[in-house]
Amino acid sequence: MLSKGTRRRRATEAVLLAMLLGGCGAPAGAHPTTPAAGQPRKEAARAPAARLSRSPVAAISYPATGRNRWSTAAAEAPTRPGRGQLLRYRVAVERDITGLPVADVAAAVTATLNDPRGWTAGGSWQLRRVGLDQPADFTIYLATPGTRDKLCQDIPDGYTSCRNANRVVLNVARWVKGVPGYGASVNTYRQYMVNHEVGHRLGLGHERCPGPGQPAPVMQQQTLGLHGCTANAWPYRDGRRYRGPLGEYDDELPPREGARRAA
Repeated sequence: MLSKGTRRRRATEAVLLAMLLGGCGAPAGAHPTTPAAGQPRKEAARAPAARLSRSPVAAISYPATGRNRWSTAAAEAPTRPGRGQLLRYRVAVERDITGLPVADVAAAVTATLNDPRGWTAGGSWQLRRVGLDQPADFTIYLATPGTRDKLCQDIPDGYTSCRNANRVVLNVARWVKGVPGYGASVNTYRQYMVNHEVGHRLGLGHERCPGPGQPAPVMQQQTLGLHGCTANAWPYRDGRRYRGPLGEYDDELPPREGARRAA
């Protein structure tokens, strides 16, 4: 008959042997033990959730001139009424443009126009995105360079964006590439081009740089040059309307844009 001390040593050795052979974790298929009544339940550490694979996004491409056919974004979610004159707008993307879904473009445009630094900050205007089947005061188009010329009906430069009556036309080449020497991100340039062209729809003209090293007014033609100012996408700064002297520069237009093919 073994003594109690011997039995305890052999039991301990058996447990150690099982751990060495089977590892320290619970064996496959084993059920976790349930805590005794009255004891707090400890949450098991959760493995990181598997990331769902998203459908591959098409590379951005567009022809030099599209076929002037459009996909229009849905209306934005209802918001509380604000102050000022209500202007309703649509967002449309030319169908020949790939890799820039209309919903994504519309979200970027609406985020810019609803930003507290944007045109609604002064309380003169409300800007609301509506869908195709709703009345609109103007439409914001993301167009190929050639279709930009057809919609703008100005100097057919194929490079800049424009506002023509109730058309706010954004050149897709500028949306994708920005401009050389801008000194800020493409996202900032996109915010600038939206606010600049919508500013024209609100009745505002061009402004010039107020001084070297100062932010450029949003109504300055920043696409063509900063003239000593720094890039700025917003009409309001620190809650106040930011302006420069009225007027524009005699800048040379860059060469027109062509097609962009998928890499």
